Amino acid sequence: KILFISSWFPNKLEPTNGNFVQRHAEAVSLSCDVEILHAIGNFDQEEHYVYDDKIINGIRTLIIYYRNSNNPVQNFLRRMRAYLNGFSKLNRPDLIHANVLHNNMLFAVYLKKKFKIPFVVTEHWTALQKQNLSKTSGNIKRIAKYIAKHAEYILPVSYNLLESLKELGITTPMKVISNVVDTDVFTIQSKTEVSDHVKFLHISSLIPRKRPKDIINAVYLLYQNGYKVSLEIGGDGDTESLIALVKSLSAEKYIQVFDAISYAEVAEKMQNSDYFILFSENETQGCVILESYACGKPVISTKVGGAAEFIIDGLGIGIEKDNTDQLYEALEKVCRQEYFFKNESEIRKFCVDRYSRKAIDQQFTEVYNEVLSKNKTL
Repeated sequence: KILFISSWFPNKLEPTNGNFVQRHAEAVSLSCDVEILHAIGNFDQEEHYVYDDKIINGIRTLIIYYRNSNNPVQNFLRRMRAYLNGFSKLNRPDLIHANVLHNNMLFAVYLKKKFKIPFVVTEHWTALQKQNLSKTSGNIKRIAKYIAKHAEYILPVSYNLLESLKELGITTPMKVISNVVDTDVFTIQSKTEVSDHVKFLHISSLIPRKRPKDIINAVYLLYQNGYKVSLEIGGDGDTESLIALVKSLSAEKYIQVFDAISYAEVAEKMQNSDYFILFSENETQGCVILESYACGKPVISTKVGGAAEFIIDGLGIGIEKDNTDQLYEALEKVCRQEYFFKNESEIRKFCVDRYSRKAIDQQFTEVYNEVLSKNKTL
């Protein structure tokens, strides 16, 4: 019995926040009895606690909304009370799978001390990447180290993050286990017609560090220089400024901006594209790279953070961050077919073998079995 708790998890206030945690839980549910517990503050509710107890994708998921206030200490205490109330309603687990070394996960430390339930932590947080540690508050770092000290294992989603956690001074055993890709949704789709132009795609939160405007400008320049190209770009962020930019460039004919879409629709757009572009300033992992590979599509990406680990010859092209000239040059070479890419089925196989739900489930359950057998002998 595994209980997933997380500092981030999809909920009615933030429908996509921490969806990668939900996908981890779904992968683990292939071979374990999984339940999910999450607590989040809501400024708009009058009740102290609202319980949302559902079966989502076959997993009992209990989300507790507590009444938020402007007092962070009061909110923390309410959140811990919400976790405690929720825990009493669920089955007692053999192991806690916590997510993100944030003060929320002090609850996992409490469960270990009170009930002798061991816990592991998957880490995703950009604030704990080495390039960001100087900007991360001392308090956040101290709490992260305290939680990690009591965990049996830390499971960062990339080697970049693993090295960052070591630099922070964490000495708990660590093993990289990636985010998971639903390879039943992200599949190769046979094309019904041959396109007369190169189709690029970008999907993200569209926050400034994803550099969506630079991607638009690069594709605009390609078109101006006579290349037959199109771009679909969008996600759950600021699309208005992107629409305004496309309009100012008179590029509506070949650059389409879209709003937030479903997981299945993301897969469909990837299947209908030729290449995925990621021009981020930083990534803890870059799950969209793996999703694109699962659809058999190569990727052009900046070599930043964990994303750099997935830019592999024959699958993707790596470029330096902030280098718009290099972005343009890479896209131009793609249009000229100057790069060699493996075929769709080979690209997909790389993803399925390592990052499918079955592959990730096996990697997690190996860790769980090791932790539980060690605790039995203590």
